[in-house]
Amino acid sequence: MNIGEMTLIELADNIKAGKVSSYEATKYYVDKCKEKASLNAVLEVFDDALDKAKEMDEKIKAGFKGKLAGVPVIIKDNILYKDKIASCSSKFLEKYVAQYNSTVVEKMLNEGAVIIARANMDEFAMGSSTENSAFGVTKNALDPTRVPGGSSGGSACAVAAGLAPVALGTDTGGSIRQPASYNGVVGIKPTYGRVSRYGIVAFASSIEQVGPLTKTVKDNAYMLEVLSGGSEHDETSLKIDVPDFLSQIKGSVKGMKIGVLKEIESMIGGLEVENAYRQALQYLKDNGAEIVDVSIPSFSLTLPCYYIIAPAEATSNLGRFDGVKYSRRSAEAKDIDEIYVISRSEGFGKEVKRRIMLGNFVLSSGYFDAYYNKAKKLQQKLKNEAKEAFAKCDVLLLPTTTGEAFKIGEKANDPVSMYKEDLFTIMANILGAPAISIPYGKGKNGLPLGIQIVADCLNEGLVYNVADFIEKGYRG
Repeated sequence: MNIGEMTLIELADNIKAGKVSSYEATKYYVDKCKEKASLNAVLEVFDDALDKAKEMDEKIKAGFKGKLAGVPVIIKDNILYKDKIASCSSKFLEKYVAQYNSTVVEKMLNEGAVIIARANMDEFAMGSSTENSAFGVTKNALDPTRVPGGSSGGSACAVAAGLAPVALGTDTGGSIRQPASYNGVVGIKPTYGRVSRYGIVAFASSIEQVGPLTKTVKDNAYMLEVLSGGSEHDETSLKIDVPDFLSQIKGSVKGMKIGVLKEIESMIGGLEVENAYRQALQYLKDNGAEIVDVSIPSFSLTLPCYYIIAPAEATSNLGRFDGVKYSRRSAEAKDIDEIYVISRSEGFGKEVKRRIMLGNFVLSSGYFDAYYNKAKKLQQKLKNEAKEAFAKCDVLLLPTTTGEAFKIGEKANDPVSMYKEDLFTIMANILGAPAISIPYGKGKNGLPLGIQIVADCLNEGLVYNVADFIEKGYRG
């Protein structure tokens, strides 16, 4: 079997069995990264990747059996890997070198992964198209005239284009799931706290999570088990046992209750994704699942709720980037005030500036109670409503996006239209709930669409079971 045709699990098994060396696999994917450089999916292929693979081959010969022993992995450019640049695709951090490993990188290295590259992204993870990178637009793996989604567009493109069997992304409002949908791969946002955020450059700390993008659902479950688990450095991470997610994939949905949100019926009519969504529901029903109508009455408010909470937290988190310590300093600055003002003006891109201004507004005196406090109360209301919905069903089925990937530049000057691309994904972040996107159906131009499965917190096993069943029945 060709290395590029192997799933993550197959590659891991073959390397451990000595049928393929880590060096062979790593060289294959490093060469692919260089061969498909025009996609701009990766910003840097690490120059020590092949040496690390050789070292791992020696460890495997000596008996090492880690879950990712010798497997090449790509990480998003906001995930810290010691002694490597983590620029967040921003001029501000263009030369920032990580001083320590993030928890997820440490967990992967402990299991034998070979990290080969860092993926392009929307600057500071703010965007839905990877058009907001300071280092150029990433192209969709299946149609280079279209966006790959964002903000983890580089990671999704890398997996879809065969640059690695797995890549890590971060998801604050759909930033793993939406690009997964646009590129025809599998991506999960786990339960908030399931995966430690230590060593992730923060955007909106209370709602973001790290997750894997893979070719298959089972690969995804395998990878999430590696990434999961608490960290002593991260008080928001859950210090609980990590389940064997693969064992929770049962191969059947018989008797499961699949929730259909009443509130989305008026939204999906006429959307490109409507037929695929309804076909997936019918497929589950035909195979023994019960379709249950449920309601989250405040669902339509998830978008404005997110665009108050996320910019507010981003404003706070990005305050440290001032041209003094972490980031580049303007050569034009003559005093401390100019260091702050000119450095930030030069360093941040348009979308980041837009969200900083929005965040400062909703946190400002006189508006804090009217906007931020109200949004936090709405968040709790949504959580309460979702609890009632999940009491009636095992999972919710939703579209991931409104349709297939849009053209590069098509929505660049229409931020509100761009924000609406997150219409169906944001709820899971507001709830802190696990949600996965899997390929299902094609759009009018033959490009992939995505279906999303959402469960109550800590129920990734239910999500994976339904996703795997749909994946098996989908013939593309």
